[in-house]
Amino acid sequence: MQRKAYVPGVAALLAVVLAGCTGGSDDGATSDNSNPGQPGVATEAAEPGKYRTLPEPCSAVGDKTLDSLLPGIQEITDDEQREKAYAGEATLAYDTDRKVGCRWKVESADATNHLFVDFERVVSYDNSVSDATQAEQLFAEQVEAADLPEPVVSDSASSSESASGSGSASPSPSGTTSAVPGATPSGSASSSTDVSSSPSASVTPDELQPRLLDDLGDEAFVDDELSSSGSTAKRRTVTVAFRTSNVMVTVEYVEQSATLGVVPDSKEMQDMAWKLASQLADSLSG
Repeated sequence: MQRKAYVPGVAALLAVVLAGCTGGSDDGATSDNSNPGQPGVATEAAEPGKYRTLPEPCSAVGDKTLDSLLPGIQEITDDEQREKAYAGEATLAYDTDRKVGCRWKVESADATNHLFVDFERVVSYDNSVSDATQAEQLFAEQVEAADLPEPVVSDSASSSESASGSGSASPSPSGTTSAVPGATPSGSASSSTDVSSSPSASVTPDELQPRLLDDLGDEAFVDDELSSSGSTAKRRTVTVAFRTSNVMVTVEYVEQSATLGVVPDSKEMQDMAWKLASQLADSLSG
C-alpha cells in the first residue's frame, strides 16, 4: 500500500491540538484537570528557598569569639589539645545540605562552658507552600515549644506612658524590651567578641526573661534557664534561635559554675549568645 505523503501543515495543526490537550505551559505552571469537563486552572509553583546550602558549622564561629565564649580555651597549655578545642566536634548529619551542627566544651578554673550551633535548611515538599513559609511554620512550633512567658512592661515604662497621657504602655510588636540584645555585658570577657554591639541602659531581671526578639533575622527568640541539682553548682542555659528565609539557626550557650553559690550571669550570657547569633545571621546574608 502506498504511504500517504507527509503534509507539514497537518502536522503543525496536530501539534497545536496535542499541546492544548496536555495543558502544558512554558512558565512552569501546572494544570488541574481533576474535574472532567471543567476548564483547567493553572497553579504556579511556590517560590524555592533563598538558601540552597549550609555553612560548615565548626568553621562558622571564629577563634576570637570562641575565646570570649569559652574562656578556658586560653588556659589549655598543650598546643594539640588547644587546637582540638578550637576545632569543635561536628554533630552527626545524614544530609549536610539540610542540617548541620557543631559542639564545643571547655573547662576553666571558674566554670565549664558548652557551646552548640545548629543550622537547618527547610525544604517544602508541597508545591503550593514555599520553603520560607514551611520554615516559618516550623519556627512557630519551636517558639511554642519554648513556652515563652508574656512580655513584662517595666514600672518606668508605665510611668512614662502615664505621664504622656497614655492609659497603658505599648510593647514592641514582638514583645521584646530594647535593653538587652545589644547590651554590653558587665564582664570583661565579652568585650573582645568580634561582633559590634549597641549601647543600652541597665536592665532588670524582668527584662532578661525569655522573650521574642525583633532585631535578629526574620524572627527570633531567647530562652534562659537556670537549673541546679541538689547541692551542685548552678548551671545556666541560654538559647538564641532565629529564622532567616528558609534557614533556622540555634545557638545554645551553657555555663556551669565551678563554685557553689556562684550563679552564671544571665545578662552577660544572653548578650554573648545574641552577638554570636547576630554574627551567624550576617554571614548567611553575605
